[in-house]
Amino acid sequence: MQNNPTIGIIGGGQLGKMFIENASKLAVSITILDKDAHCPAHHIAKQHIIGSITDADAIQKLADSSDVLTWEIEHINVDKLIDLQAQGKHIIPNPNILKIIQDKGKQKQFYQAHQIPTSPFFIAQNKQEILEKLKETNFKKVAIKSCTGGYDGKGVFIADVVSIQENPNSIPFDDAVMVEEFVECKKELAVLIARDKQGNHAVYPAIEMEFSESNLVSFLISPADINLETEKQAQQIAIQCADAFNSAGLFAVEFFLTQEDRLLVNEIAPRPHNSAHHTIEGFYASQYEQLLRILLDKPLASTQPIMPSAMVNIVGDKTGKYQLKHLNELLQIEGVYVYVYGKEESKPNRKLGHVTIINPNREEVIRLAEKVRTLVEIEIL
Repeated sequence: MQNNPTIGIIGGGQLGKMFIENASKLAVSITILDKDAHCPAHHIAKQHIIGSITDADAIQKLADSSDVLTWEIEHINVDKLIDLQAQGKHIIPNPNILKIIQDKGKQKQFYQAHQIPTSPFFIAQNKQEILEKLKETNFKKVAIKSCTGGYDGKGVFIADVVSIQENPNSIPFDDAVMVEEFVECKKELAVLIARDKQGNHAVYPAIEMEFSESNLVSFLISPADINLETEKQAQQIAIQCADAFNSAGLFAVEFFLTQEDRLLVNEIAPRPHNSAHHTIEGFYASQYEQLLRILLDKPLASTQPIMPSAMVNIVGDKTGKYQLKHLNELLQIEGVYVYVYGKEESKPNRKLGHVTIINPNREEVIRLAEKVRTLVEIEIL
């Protein structure tokens, strides 16, 4: 690979935008593929190929103009990527991982096959099979997830088993689903791990997450309020997951911490992740710096924090052109960093931006974050 290769990114959303902002420090050229001519990354990409992320011809065009490919969203044409890799194209992570990640049933089976701790589950092809298999379990409450197509909380249905048995039609899916025992957890955690081509790791400390009613991350804080043993175990499981994939890349491993202090892997995202935006200001090297180094085959960076940090998502609740109502107030708070992604229209549950908060005192970070949460109101124009 040449000294200053062109990186191609499938998708031009906020993750791509923040990656390009970081890559500009080394004057690395980035080409994006996205059907939206005004996507967040459009204005700062070296080149924008306008086309669908599922279109094989568009992906081929991106590959032809790039030395190495990656992605910022999972719902892409993975078969085309596997073909390109077979032809010798550099693609990170290995696209075969997406074959697993794109299907929640295969994802759980992967954990099971590699002794990665996860909640009990089964796969069913239809509602009748769900009812039959539930009889063979002791599940009282379940999370039913569409095997394909779900993201950001979409494609998930949580219900008591008795209510499902009484009203099977309440299940909103007709295709294959993964049914898992609902985990009553103390906390939801995430660990970001970077793995280079040589198999070296750089692991970030665990972060603690809160979710909105729509299952979007609404707030996170680093470091997580967990004991040292749980921290070590979370990082070790994250390493186990990355090594099981046996690929270079960036992996966000999401956990449930049970009432009995067991860690269970919920999901893994093989890309930059919403749970690690705080690494831009809160750490010596951000998640985007790690991915850039992996793609350029450079040494991994430090994962040491500079100071405690938190993140609050800015999420739409109405449809239309918009602005951040209290932007001026937010900009006046020391240690607060506002990101507006540049999406042209607000929609309910659409991520429009985020705010990072840093402070040497963790309790002060929490106090400031609570204040920020009252100020991230969207105003429709």
